[in-house]
Amino acid sequence: MGRWRRMDRKSRKMILMDSNDTRYSRQHLFKPIGKAGQKKLGKSRIAIVGMGALGTAISNHMVRSGVGFVRIIDRDFVEYSNLQRQMLFDENDADQALPKAIAAKNKLNLINSTITVEAHVTDLTPKNAEDLLADLDLIIDGTDNFETRYLINDVAIKNNIPWIYGGAVASRGMTFTIIPNKTPCFRCLFPEPSAPGTSETCDTSGVIGPIIQVVAAYQATEALKILLNDYEHINTSLRNFELWHNEYSEINIKNAKNSECPACIHHNYEYLNNKKKNKRIVSLCGRESVQISPIEETPFDIRKLAEKLRHVGKIIETPYLIRFEVDRYKLTIFPDGRVLIHGTNDITIAKNLYTKYIG
Repeated sequence: MGRWRRMDRKSRKMILMDSNDTRYSRQHLFKPIGKAGQKKLGKSRIAIVGMGALGTAISNHMVRSGVGFVRIIDRDFVEYSNLQRQMLFDENDADQALPKAIAAKNKLNLINSTITVEAHVTDLTPKNAEDLLADLDLIIDGTDNFETRYLINDVAIKNNIPWIYGGAVASRGMTFTIIPNKTPCFRCLFPEPSAPGTSETCDTSGVIGPIIQVVAAYQATEALKILLNDYEHINTSLRNFELWHNEYSEINIKNAKNSECPACIHHNYEYLNNKKKNKRIVSLCGRESVQISPIEETPFDIRKLAEKLRHVGKIIETPYLIRFEVDRYKLTIFPDGRVLIHGTNDITIAKNLYTKYIG
């Protein structure tokens, strides 16, 4: 039977509903999935870390595909600047400043009420990472910073869980798939995070919506392959896209495993064990300010950073520091990598601002 009826609680009227045979009929016709594969998807459990541009696009694909359990994790809230590329959100979400995880769950439940969407309004940290990620079949990256990705990598390697990296800025994107014990891990390819202020972010270099959809589509496709155990067709390359200048490349990383990798070779999970923190974060009592500073002094060129930020907000430069003003916040940035964020005592807000503008 293709359709069934249920009572609408508010109107007390019978409404027509689609059964799974109808909802997933086009996936049933796709031979690599079929009805048997659809049942596998329905029993699968995944997490998506980050409900920004990539996270909302990926979750949309996963929910519509019928993945049975989707856990979404995000610390941020919806703003108008998100609406250009974060496809699940609308103006009402921004007006209410809804947490992204809650706004996404609301939309995803409307798209497919037959699956479980579990929302967590929180920052992924060494304290909660295994509780949130260790009981799953797959982890998908929708984050915007390397430190969280190293943490995901540690949890995934330790618990033998595949995960899919993705990133996008301006009109460029990158993605690759990590299968523990089979492929190089994230730290094999990126042993250490880049220095503060050297990475581009969407808030300094901008981003166009189409690159998000391209990267998310590749991530979602790899996710379906993993959940269906179709490892024969997993792509073992690092893919790079540049949409505006019509560039595409693949780097074969199959043999790029680092024989001295702390994570996948020596099983020394430095980020999970909180031994590899790159930043100290302190709320300054009575000053409505948060200080974020590297554990080890990390010099960087504040003049270059000033040029990058100049078109985003007001910049004041001195020989010793730069001050950047955006909205109601002021960021004072020192050459040793230390940043004072004025206008809040909320560490989550401070971390969001740091990630947006420093990287």
